[in-house]
Amino acid sequence: MKDIQQIDVEVQKLMQTIRQETLNKMDQPFMVDQKTGRKDLVTTVDKSNEQMLVKAIRSIDPAARILGEEGFGDVIQDMHGHVWFIDPIDGTMNFVMQKNRFAVMAALYIDGAPVLGYILDVMNNQLYHGGPDFGVFINQQKMAAPQNKSLGDSLIGISGPLLIHNQHQMQEIAQTSRGPRMYGSAGLEFASVLRGELCGYVSYLKPWDFAAGNVLANVLGLAVKTIDGAPLDMLSSNVVLVATERASGEVIRLAN
Repeated sequence: MKDIQQIDVEVQKLMQTIRQETLNKMDQPFMVDQKTGRKDLVTTVDKSNEQMLVKAIRSIDPAARILGEEGFGDVIQDMHGHVWFIDPIDGTMNFVMQKNRFAVMAALYIDGAPVLGYILDVMNNQLYHGGPDFGVFINQQKMAAPQNKSLGDSLIGISGPLLIHNQHQMQEIAQTSRGPRMYGSAGLEFASVLRGELCGYVSYLKPWDFAAGNVLANVLGLAVKTIDGAPLDMLSSNVVLVATERASGEVIRLAN
C-alpha cells in the first residue's frame, strides 16, 4: 500500500489534471439540470468530473471508499478505513452563471481521522492542500495560522439562506461583525478563513462541502463545529461553523 506522502503527491497532480479538464469543458456546450429546484443545479461537467475523480482515486488508493456528491462513488455508512469525500464542482451556480468562483474538492479520512484535504480554486489556479503530517499549503507556499480575530473586528461569511431567513440569529451575528460576505462556494469560503480574510464562515453543508476544509482548518488551529458547538458528524449534513477560536465562541453564543 502507498504511504500518505505518495498518495498526496499523486492527488495534487490529479487536481491539476481536473483543473485543465474543467477549463476545457467550460469552452464547450454543457447540459444544466435541476436537482431539487432552479437554485440547485447540476451539470454534465459535475458528473464527468466526479467520474474522473472516482476512477483516479481508486487507482491511486485501492483501499478507497468514496462519497461523491453526484453519486458515482460508494454508499458510505461508516468511517472505517480509507474514506474519500469529493465535490466535483463546488459552487455549481457560480460555475453556470459566472464561470468563476467555484472549486473542486477532495479529502481523505482514515478510520474517521482527517488526513488529507484539497480545495482547488479553479479560475485562480490555487490549490489549498495538506494535512496534519505536512501542514497546509497554497500551491507550494506553506500557510501560517491566521490571527485569532474576534467577530467584532472581522468580516464573516454567511450563506444567503441563513442570513435572509435569520436562522440561528444570523442577522444579529452579521451586525455584530464588521460585515457579512457571501461567495456561493463553501470551498472558497473555507479558503478565505484559512487566509485570515474572514474570521469565520457558517452555512448548511453536506459532508462533501466541508470534508476538505475541515482537514485544513484543523491543521491551522481553527475551530470547526456545528452551530450548536458539537463535533461534526462526517456522514451527516448540518449547519457548520469554521472560525477562529475567539469568533467561534462568540458566534455559537449568539446563535444559541
